[in-house]
Amino acid sequence: MRPTAEAAVHIFGVRHLSPGGAKHLLDFLDELQPTAVLIEGPADATAEIRHLTNKETKPPVAVLAFTADLPVRTALWPFAVYSPELQGLQWAEANGAMASFIDLPSSVILALQDTSRPSTELEHDTAPGSGKAGEPSALVTGPDKETEEQKAHGDASPSLYSRIASAAGEHDYDMYWERNYEHNASPGAYREAILSFSAEMRNLSEGQEQREQPIEHAYNYVRESYMRRQIRDTIAAGHDPERIVVICGAYHAAALADVTDYMTDEELASLPSRSTKLTLMPYSYYKLSTMSGYGAGNRAPHYYQMMWEAMVAGAPEDLPYLYLSSVARLVRSGGTHRSTAEVIEAVRLAEALAALHSGSAPTLRDLHDAAQTLLGHGDLSVIAEALARVDVGTAIGSLAEGVSQTPIQDDLNRLFKKLKLEKYKTTVASDLSLDLRENRRVSSTEAAFLDLNRSILFHRLSLLGISFAKSQPSGQDGATWAENWIIQWTPEVEIQVVESTLLGETVEIACAYVLREKLNECRSIAEASALIKIACQCGMASQIEEGRQVLQTLAVDSRDVVEIAAAARELSIIIGYGDIRRIDTVPLVPLLEQLFLRGCLFLTDAAGCNDEAATAMTAAMNELNAIALDHDDTVDGKLWLQELLHLSERDDRNPRLSGFACAILMERGAITAAECAAEVSRRLSPGIPADLGAGWFEGLSMRNRYGLLSRMSLWEQLNDYINSLLDNEFVRALVFLRRAFSTFSPREKTMIAELLGELWGVNSEQAAEILTGELKEEETKMLDDLNEFDFEDF
Repeated sequence: MRPTAEAAVHIFGVRHLSPGGAKHLLDFLDELQPTAVLIEGPADATAEIRHLTNKETKPPVAVLAFTADLPVRTALWPFAVYSPELQGLQWAEANGAMASFIDLPSSVILALQDTSRPSTELEHDTAPGSGKAGEPSALVTGPDKETEEQKAHGDASPSLYSRIASAAGEHDYDMYWERNYEHNASPGAYREAILSFSAEMRNLSEGQEQREQPIEHAYNYVRESYMRRQIRDTIAAGHDPERIVVICGAYHAAALADVTDYMTDEELASLPSRSTKLTLMPYSYYKLSTMSGYGAGNRAPHYYQMMWEAMVAGAPEDLPYLYLSSVARLVRSGGTHRSTAEVIEAVRLAEALAALHSGSAPTLRDLHDAAQTLLGHGDLSVIAEALARVDVGTAIGSLAEGVSQTPIQDDLNRLFKKLKLEKYKTTVASDLSLDLRENRRVSSTEAAFLDLNRSILFHRLSLLGISFAKSQPSGQDGATWAENWIIQWTPEVEIQVVESTLLGETVEIACAYVLREKLNECRSIAEASALIKIACQCGMASQIEEGRQVLQTLAVDSRDVVEIAAAARELSIIIGYGDIRRIDTVPLVPLLEQLFLRGCLFLTDAAGCNDEAATAMTAAMNELNAIALDHDDTVDGKLWLQELLHLSERDDRNPRLSGFACAILMERGAITAAECAAEVSRRLSPGIPADLGAGWFEGLSMRNRYGLLSRMSLWEQLNDYINSLLDNEFVRALVFLRRAFSTFSPREKTMIAELLGELWGVNSEQAAEILTGELKEEETKMLDDLNEFDFEDF
C-alpha cells in the first residue's frame, strides 16, 4: 500500500482570510523549505500565479473565472495581503519552490454551477450581468462557509458553528475562531489543532450534510478527490513527499491527509465542463467582508490587516492600542473629543474582558465592547461609523498594467488613457462636468472634442451595464451641451467589464451588438425612439440608421398618440443636439414629420378617454406643441392648430383635454379674445354638469396662468357658474377645481384672491384671509372625503 499523505505530504489547514494562519504558515515554510507548495484554488489559474506574486500587485485582488458563452457564469477567488494562500505563493516565488493550484478547474466548477441550479433560474439567467453574475460563488465550505444563509432564513435549529461558539462561551463563531486560532501563538499547536479540528468537524457534519445538503456534500467529495489526484501527480513528478506542503481550507485538511482515494482518469473525463476564461481583477475590503454577502469573508478585513501587520512586526500585543487609537482618531475627526486616557482605559478594559476567556488576547468583540464603553460613553451610535471604517476599511487593490487582461479591458484602458480618465479609476466617487461643445482654444481635434468623446464613452458603458459613470442632472436647463456625471471605479465595475467580453472585443463592438439585439426585440415606437437616442449618445451612426428603419416600420400601424408624441419628442431632441454630437440627423427629419402628422390626425379620437388617461394625453399634447414650436420649418404647424381647434370645440371629448386645447390656442394667439370669451361662456353656463364645466376649467388653467389671471370676465363667469350649482353638483365641481388650483403658485393664488375680492366686494386682504384661513373641522373632513371621491356613484 502507498504511504498516506499524512505520513508524507504536509497538510496545512487554514482559514481563507486568516492573518494568524498566514503567519504560522510562513514560519512552517521557513522551517521545512519545501520544493512544492500546492494550494486550494482552480487548477487552471496556476498560470496566473506569476501575476499574483508580481511586486506591482497590491492586494486585495481576485482571480475571476467566467464562461466564454451564454449564459454567463462567474466565480471569484479573492486574496488579501494576509491570505495564507497568497503568502504561500509569495514564499514559493521568493524561495524558488514550485507553486500550483490543485482544486477543480474553473471550467468544471462553473459547469457544476449549472447542474446545481434550478431550471427556472437557468431559464432567466441568460445574459451578462443577470442573476448572480459577479457575486462570489459558494466555493468554500467548512469553517469558512458560515451560517449567513441560515441566519437569513431564520433556521430554527442552531448550526454546528453556533453550537461550537456556544459551547466555548463565545458570542459567535467568528469570535471563537479568532480567540482560539488567530491569537494562538504556538506554531506546532496551531497546525495540529487545525488538523484535529477538521477531523472532528467532518465527523459531526458529514452525516447531516449528506441528508440535508446532498449537492454540497457531493461537490466537496468531487473537489477533494481531484485535489488528492493533483497531490499524487506532484509526487509522481519527482517531488519528495516530505518536501511538499498543501495549503487548504481547514475543512478539507483531514480529507487530504490520505491520497489513496483519488479521482481516476475515467471519473475526470466524466465531469461536466464549460469553456471558461480567467483574469485577475482588483478587489476591495468591502467585497471581502461578510457585509457584502461573501460567505467566506470576515467581518473586519482592515482589522485583520492591522493584526497581520502587528504580527509581521513581531508585536501582536500592540493590536488593541492600534485599533482603539484608530477609532478614537476618527471619533475626534467627527468633532467628538476623546482623551488619550480614555483610549488607555479602553485597552485595559478590552484586555480584562479577554482575560475572562482563558486569558487570550482581546478579540474584535472585546475591542468593540471597550470602545462603546469608554469612547462612546455607552452609546454605540457615537462610534458606530468609526468602528465600521476601522473594521472594514476602504482599500482597493491594483494590478500591474496589462496583467491578465481581456481584449475589452485592454480597449477600455486605452480609452481611459486617451481621454485622460486614468486618475478617476478609484473607489472614491468624483463629479465630472462635461461641455460637449468644441473647444476652440486648443490646437488638436482630439483635445477640442475631449468632453464629447468622454460623454460617448460614458454612454457606451451605461449601455453595456458597466456602472462606472452615472448621469446626473446638469443644472443647465435646456442646455444640450452640458452633462454631469458621478464616476467611481469598483470591483463590480471590473466584473462587468470582463463579462462584456462576450459581447465584443472592444467597447464599440460590444455596444453595436447590444443595440442590434435590442432593436431586433423592439416592439413599440417609444422603445425604438429611445434606442435611437441611445445610439446618438453613443456616437453610433450605423445603429441610428437601423433604429430609424425599425421605428418607421412600427409607426405605420400606430394610433397611440401618447406613444407617438413620446417618440416624436425623442427624435426632436436628437435632431436638436445632433450638431453638438457631430451626428448627421438629417435622415431623421422625415420620420419626425411623419410621427407629428399621425399625432395630429389621431388627436381628437384619442381625446375620447377617461380622466385617468387624460393625464398622459396632456403630456402628449405638450410634447407635440413643443415640437410644433421647435421645428416650425419642418412639421405642419397649421395642421396642429387646426386639430387643437377641433378638439377645443368638441363636447363629446374629455373636457379637461378640450380645455387644455383651448389653453394652448390662447397661448399661441390662435383664437381671438372674443372667441375665447364665447367658449368660456358656453362651457361655464348654468346647467352645464359640474364634471364638464369644472373639468374644462381645470384643463384651461393648466397653461398660460398669467393670461388667465388678466381676464376678469373669466373669473366672473366662473364665479357665476359655481354659484349656480346645486350642493351635489358643487361637490363634484370641487374635485376638479381643487385639483386645478393645487398647482397654482402662492403668488398666483394671491392674485386670484385679489380678483375674487373685487367680485365679492371685499378688499384683497379680506379675500386672502378668507381663502387662506384655517378650515373648520367639517370642512377638513369634507375635503378628505374628496380624495376618495368615486364618480361611479353618479
